[in-house]
Amino acid sequence: MNERSNVSSGIVGFAPDEIVTGEATRAAQLKWVVVVDESIPAGRMVNAVACIAASTGQAVTGLIGPGGPDASGQYHPGLPWAGCSVLRATPGQIAEIREKAVTSAGVLLADMPMSAQTNRVYDEYLAELAETKPADLATCAISVIGPRNRIAKLVKGLQLLA
Repeated sequence: MNERSNVSSGIVGFAPDEIVTGEATRAAQLKWVVVVDESIPAGRMVNAVACIAASTGQAVTGLIGPGGPDASGQYHPGLPWAGCSVLRATPGQIAEIREKAVTSAGVLLADMPMSAQTNRVYDEYLAELAETKPADLATCAISVIGPRNRIAKLVKGLQLLA
């Protein structure tokens, strides 16, 4: 893995020569998973996954593939070409994975604290977040992307969200 994936440098992503949209997603240098709290209602799950996926898509260079037209010529924006697995976990498992991901070299973590879903004003969410210790952060979903072997180890044993 090259230095582009080092979170401490602020850059996580694919170098231009690593973007290979004609191969299976398992061939990608980085692995992306979203882990969601299996105990929250479906609507909140979907909201959390959508929000952290948007955050991840913006933060990771080269993750979104090119868009293209359908047979009628209507354009469809690009999607993540490297794939993404959505897994389910308990709140305790999410907290443990989050803690490990934060200190794992080359791993980007995007998370969705419960407070993000209960505050209706973004600045109020940020103010509450600033007062919340990591151990007290109730997280309903996390997105982790990084070197394939590290991410696989972090989420080993989790099942797909069904």
